[in-house]
Amino acid sequence: MSDINITQRVYARIGLLGNPSDSYYGKTISLSLANFFAEVTLKACHAIRFAPHPLHDGGEYESWDGFRIRLDGEGYGGGVRLLKAMCKVFMHECEKKGVQLPEKYFELSYETNIPRQAGLSGSSAIACAALNCLLMYYDVGDRISVVERPGLVLWAEEELGITAGLQDRVVQVYGGVVYMDFTKKLMQQNGHGRYESLDPDVIPPLWLIYADNPSDSGRAHSDVRQRWHQGEKAVHQAMAEFATFAEKGRAALEAEDDLALASLMNRNFELRRRIFGDAALGQINLAMIKCAWSVNAAAKFTGSGGAIVALCPEGEPQELGLKAACEREGFVCVPVQVGPQLFKAAAEQ
Repeated sequence: MSDINITQRVYARIGLLGNPSDSYYGKTISLSLANFFAEVTLKACHAIRFAPHPLHDGGEYESWDGFRIRLDGEGYGGGVRLLKAMCKVFMHECEKKGVQLPEKYFELSYETNIPRQAGLSGSSAIACAALNCLLMYYDVGDRISVVERPGLVLWAEEELGITAGLQDRVVQVYGGVVYMDFTKKLMQQNGHGRYESLDPDVIPPLWLIYADNPSDSGRAHSDVRQRWHQGEKAVHQAMAEFATFAEKGRAALEAEDDLALASLMNRNFELRRRIFGDAALGQINLAMIKCAWSVNAAAKFTGSGGAIVALCPEGEPQELGLKAACEREGFVCVPVQVGPQLFKAAAEQ
């Protein structure tokens, strides 16, 4: 048996502007979050095996309280199901492209420190890392292009009933900071959007805020998708407006205009609140926004809820105030570290 041992790391992500319009032919800016990551390890094996994580896939609990706390915080699904779904999608994609996989097999295992149910794309990080392992093990990276890979990760998650858009998977494949255009013409012609890497130096100091126990994360997607398909004018107008936030945000970043960026972040959240409603957003998520706004920091969701990203355009005194406010409310507040660029996205699509 070969001693092949491959480990691939994929970072969490922050949706900076434009989300959730990536699912509605919009535009977004997202960045890779180096603070948290998932790793998948592939070892050569005589069969296809999936090693359960002792914590996230564990089947043993010391008490009823431990059982309840684990399910409330982690949910019912661990990471093994993501590994299985990604393998199934990889197999189908290879068959579709006429790639004959050799008779060699593997064991997959994973580790993650991405907070669960925090809107940081922890599930897709595991799936994406698994895909990277498979591409390397079978040496088929040249047959499945970089621009196709986010769609495969999304497909794997959809296999499990996870509702999401391409934004998270794009930035986790490319890394760094990515501007994404998902306009309808591009998506229908190509099956993917147009992606451009931005200079990470344009990102001002940002703060990630999340709750240790996100028990009330709301129902962030609510009935918006249904209302979209029904042609509700307000929802269609909102998604178009979200896209303009990304366009204007890119200009603000490149001009180093933190005040303009802060205004766009707040407007992104306010529009989301108006379209989704407070019940869908969840009390804890709203409390985190309120905490940031208490010191006049700009804030919005990183994804579908569970964590927020904040900007303090007034500098260090405001940042100290934000950290103090979060400490009083029991929220975790850490400086954002932008993850490395893995592939160059240059609007070549």
